[in-house]
Amino acid sequence: MSVLDVSVGSVDLKSPIILASGTCNFGRELSEYYDLSILGGLSSKGLTIRPRAGNPGVRVAECASGMLNSVGLQNPGVDYFIENDLDYMASLDTGLIVNVAGHSKEDYIAMVTKLAPYKDKIDSLEINLSCPNVKSGCMSIGSDPKEIRDITSELRKLTDLPLWIKLTPNVTDVKTCALAAQDGGADAVVLINTLLGMAVDIKTRRPVLTNNTGGYSGPAIKPVALRMVSECYRVLDIPIIGCGGISSANDVLEFLICGASAVEIGTASLVHPTCPVDITNDLISYCKENSIELKELTGTLTLWN
Repeated sequence: MSVLDVSVGSVDLKSPIILASGTCNFGRELSEYYDLSILGGLSSKGLTIRPRAGNPGVRVAECASGMLNSVGLQNPGVDYFIENDLDYMASLDTGLIVNVAGHSKEDYIAMVTKLAPYKDKIDSLEINLSCPNVKSGCMSIGSDPKEIRDITSELRKLTDLPLWIKLTPNVTDVKTCALAAQDGGADAVVLINTLLGMAVDIKTRRPVLTNNTGGYSGPAIKPVALRMVSECYRVLDIPIIGCGGISSANDVLEFLICGASAVEIGTASLVHPTCPVDITNDLISYCKENSIELKELTGTLTLWN
């Protein structure tokens, strides 16, 4: 047993650190930099029922304390993934999370139906109801509590694989959305996906991104993510995976204290690909110095009256 061991419901992880979907593809590129088995898990590139080329034109823009992206779920499609990438990911000796995206309830149903038979290789399905950089689909579903509850309930009937519902922060009350996922049978929620944002070119007077808007990620969104994790922890009976602006061991600790059982790291690993190695070492040192196991920290935040 390690001081970094955590559990997200029935899913046991050797570390709270998961690489976020869309930032590590299927692991091949990052595996050249460090041994991915140190991670708690790896979330695949967001997959759709058919291959997607993604959005045209400029798709990434650097901003103060973060970045915008409107990649548009570029991916090879779920059939290609099953045939060419699933076994590779399963060989990495870390938690295998498959990120599932779509434009309609039917898309999600088709995806989960295809993936359900591989439950011996997959640890959980991360149902992305929150992508802000496609023209329709994920985020429109994920901003409606009734839609969240209905689609989660439909997917629950198709598989006994753990369902992690990834929620958008671009709503009035994230607690209502999280409770809807729980009511539908979710095993955990992932908070938060990117904030909808825009960058402007003052010379052309046009948006920098050809899609006009994109998902804002990076250190600037961490306070929003911490607040939402804390709010949801106080009303949910299921675990939370926290994400948004994590780039250090202290950031991880903050998310756990606010109520997360595990975390996802995305933008930071694009800037410094080996940052999970440093974060892991720092977390081990913290646990030794404080004679504590990380899982003891979850939900220990005391709010002021």
